[in-house]
Amino acid sequence: MKPHERQPQIEAIIRREGEVSVEMLAQRFDVSSETIRRDLGVLAESGRIQKVHGGARRPLLIREPSHDERATVATAAKAAIGRRLADAVGPGETLFIDTGSTTLAAAEALAVIPGLTVITNSCRLAERLARAGSDAAIHLLGGRYGSDNAQTTGIAVIEQLQTFRADRAVLTVAALDPVEGAMDASLDEAQIARAMVRNARSVTILADSTKFGRHAAFAVCPVQDIDLVISDDSLDRAHREALRDRGVELWT
Repeated sequence: MKPHERQPQIEAIIRREGEVSVEMLAQRFDVSSETIRRDLGVLAESGRIQKVHGGARRPLLIREPSHDERATVATAAKAAIGRRLADAVGPGETLFIDTGSTTLAAAEALAVIPGLTVITNSCRLAERLARAGSDAAIHLLGGRYGSDNAQTTGIAVIEQLQTFRADRAVLTVAALDPVEGAMDASLDEAQIARAMVRNARSVTILADSTKFGRHAAFAVCPVQDIDLVISDDSLDRAHREALRDRGVELWT
């Protein structure tokens, strides 16, 4: 069995059992302990499991750092994802776009698409689109202001979203799993993303490869609600195949 075949099975065992030893896995797959340690290293590096002394366990739910910290992570991948998003969006589309460093990185690429209508809770995104010369009709949703992400949240935002409809919801998430779907580390942001999903005809998730295999506390949507995932070239083969097996279109 090749590593790309064995590693998803190891991950599934760890999720089911909670914690396992290297010795048990080596016996289960009839390979050496060193081979299992290499497999666990690959899985841990992508956040899919957490290594412990002598074995591994389920990863803890993630807690996201500040916006400024996130903006410095995977910057090249986020810029490339933004350019790919521009290939997916057609002139005249109406978009819901939530708050996030990846959606913000897409602003310049979106600005050149004519006739867009953008409905967002991100003050930074609205400003960046305007500065980039976009002719989009931008609707900035009002609500409780959060200075870290320069965003609005709360029931007022959710109620306003019920009065709009969009061709596409464009969302950035804290975690994406081909089985459990899209997740966020913020309850406020997850609630807004859910409202966008409910009122959009299609859902596009922007997620660089570091977001895969992680888990966060608040569900955004199941994988069957996702039409398109845009990621980067570093996304591993197991996650690519898992998305495609579930009928999700993947662009990298």
